[in-house]
Amino acid sequence: MSFKKKEWSLFLDRKPMSGSWNMAVDEYLFNQTAGSSRTFLRFYTWKKPTASLGYSQRFDRVVDEKYCRDNGIDIVRRMTGGKLVLHHKEVTYSLASSDITIFTSRLLDSYKKISMGLMLGLEKMGVHPYLADSPPESYVRGSLPCFSYPARNEVEVDGLKVVGSAQKRVGERFVQHGSIPLEEEHDLLKNVSLLKNGEDIRMISLSRILGKPVGFDEVVKHFCEGLAEFFGVDLVPSVFSKKEKAEVALIRKGKYGTADWTRYRK
Repeated sequence: MSFKKKEWSLFLDRKPMSGSWNMAVDEYLFNQTAGSSRTFLRFYTWKKPTASLGYSQRFDRVVDEKYCRDNGIDIVRRMTGGKLVLHHKEVTYSLASSDITIFTSRLLDSYKKISMGLMLGLEKMGVHPYLADSPPESYVRGSLPCFSYPARNEVEVDGLKVVGSAQKRVGERFVQHGSIPLEEEHDLLKNVSLLKNGEDIRMISLSRILGKPVGFDEVVKHFCEGLAEFFGVDLVPSVFSKKEKAEVALIRKGKYGTADWTRYRK
C-alpha cells in the first residue's frame, strides 16, 4: 500500500512587490490556517529597499525615517516579532501552518524545525550551516537590527548569520518569515537602522559563502528541495486567484499601507 505524503501549497512570487503588499500576503496566508491543518510556503522578493520593524519595536528608536525618505527606502511593520531587517538583495520566505502533527504547538519547536529544513536546503547548495546558540542579553533587550546577532536556533555559517527569521503564533497556528541575503549591504543597513559607530553587523550572504553571484530561482529551488525532504511533504505549486488578491489588497489598505500601523502599531 502506497503512502501519500502531505501536501503544502507553494507560492513562488518572482515579481518584486512592495513591502506593504508582501506583509499583507503573509497575513492573508496566516488567516487561511484557521480551522484547518493546511500549510503554505511562499518565497518572494521586494520592489525596492525596505526596512521592516518587528511588531513591538518603537519606530523612533530603530529606524532613521529621514534617511529612508531621502533615499527612497520604504518602511513597514511586520505582524511578527524580532528586530529591524533591511530587505533588498535577498530571498524572503514565509511559512504559515496549523499542522501540529508536523510542527507541534510550541513556538521554539516549530522555529527550530524550520531552521533545520532551511539548513538542508543550504547543504544542497554546498554550504555548511549550523544552529546558533542564545545571543547576548544586551541584544535581546536592545534595539540592534536583526543581523547584529543570530537568535537561538537561527542559521549561521562561519560564525555569521545567514537567515534571520521571526514568528507569530496564535494557539496552534503560526506564520514565520525570514530574510536570506543574496548580497551584503552593511553600510546601507547601518544608515537605515541608527547603528552607532563600532556596532557590528554579523551577517553573511550566499554570494560571499559560495564565491559567486546567485539568483532567486537557483536559491529557491534548493530551499524547496530541502524543506520538502526534511518535512517529508510534497510542494504543490499555487497561485492567487483574483478574489484572493482582492482580499490581500484589503489587508494592505487597512493595515500595512497605513502610517497608523507602521509608526504606532494601531
